[in-house]
Amino acid sequence: MIAWGPSEQLRLRSPARLKFDKSRQTDMLLLPERVVNLNPTAGAILWLCDGTRSAHQIIGELEAKYNQSNLQEDVLEFLTQAIERGWIEKCP
Repeated sequence: MIAWGPSEQLRLRSPARLKFDKSRQTDMLLLPERVVNLNPTAGAILWLCDGTRSAHQIIGELEAKYNQSNLQEDVLEFLTQAIERGWIEKCP
C-alpha cells in the first residue's frame, strides 16, 4: 500500500495521458503498451488529477458538479487504487 494523504496534490503519472474517444463517447487512459477504457466516474476523477488539486479539492468539485454529497469514501478508494496501479502519483 502506498502512503499518501488527501491533502496532497495528485497528477497523472508520466507518460500516461487522458483522451476522450469521440466515436465511443468515453474517456480513455493511455498507458505504455495498454489502453484503459474508463467509466464516466473514473474519467471525471482522473481529469481532475492535474497536479493543481488535492484529493479534498477533487471531492469538492465532484460533489458540486454532480450535486451529491458523501463522495469522499468512494473517491479516496478509487484514488488509492489508481496510485497502486501506477496511473497517478503524488506531486513532489
